[in-house]
Amino acid sequence: MGIVADLASALDLERLDPGRYRGNSVDSPERDVVFGGQLVAQLAVAAARGEPGKRVKTVHALFARVASKAKPIDFEVEPLHSGRTMASATVTASQDGRLRARANVLLTADDEDLIRHAAPMPDVEPPEALEPLTDPYAGRELRVAGGADLNGTAPAANAGDAASTELAVWTRTPGASGEQAVLQGMLAHATAGFLIGAAMRPHPGLSVADAHDKFSTGILGHSVTFHEEVDPGDWILLAQESPYAGRGRSYGRGHAFARDGRLVASFAQDSIIRGFASPAGTRDGGRDKASVL
Repeated sequence: MGIVADLASALDLERLDPGRYRGNSVDSPERDVVFGGQLVAQLAVAAARGEPGKRVKTVHALFARVASKAKPIDFEVEPLHSGRTMASATVTASQDGRLRARANVLLTADDEDLIRHAAPMPDVEPPEALEPLTDPYAGRELRVAGGADLNGTAPAANAGDAASTELAVWTRTPGASGEQAVLQGMLAHATAGFLIGAAMRPHPGLSVADAHDKFSTGILGHSVTFHEEVDPGDWILLAQESPYAGRGRSYGRGHAFARDGRLVASFAQDSIIRGFASPAGTRDGGRDKASVL
């Protein structure tokens, strides 16, 4: 088996040996490419399997090459440190014996507060006031605040306006349940999906819908830091922006807020947004065959 119906199934990793796991992929439209957010989620879950009593604090993943949705992916955990309240590990994802991605994962058992502060949730429309959007991933719901186009197409009023790289997206997966590592994985998956679109918003004529046909996009690296326990079964606001794009790259960052305003996670991403590096004749039917996720 390689393709499964939903993200929860993809995060239900099969244990092969101590520190070794196997996972499948969520089906998604068009290309036979595993979404980078799924790999981030699976890498985090694999690390958590070996540290019961601790939760993932930070996962920082780098991508080497694409993986196929049609084949299982193998995960191997190499512990770096395992202490009373802190642990760390390197996790690799491979397919057909070739490295696809690697992550450094920090895990923690919480201590009592000595200090506490958190960024406030931005003032945006509640999800009930927004129109639901079609989501390519089964079981997940999306609502976009502020009239933004999720595909990244720049409204005329925003053209050339750097502030329009901001993008606020409500997301939830009704019925999401399971251990905290799986719930964190679901949120990690969601955080990876919209930062490339945010980078395109101030640039008329560019849209995520045209990616891999007219230009190349892909995630190079993605990191998520979890501050509080997460519940993706309830609405979570992804407040994100792209402060820089240029030289064929983009950088995006954001915060994830629970419905009650708590800051539950922060995330950042380095991506490719560039013209095709190879002649059209070397691409499959004119579509990009580059190592993109």
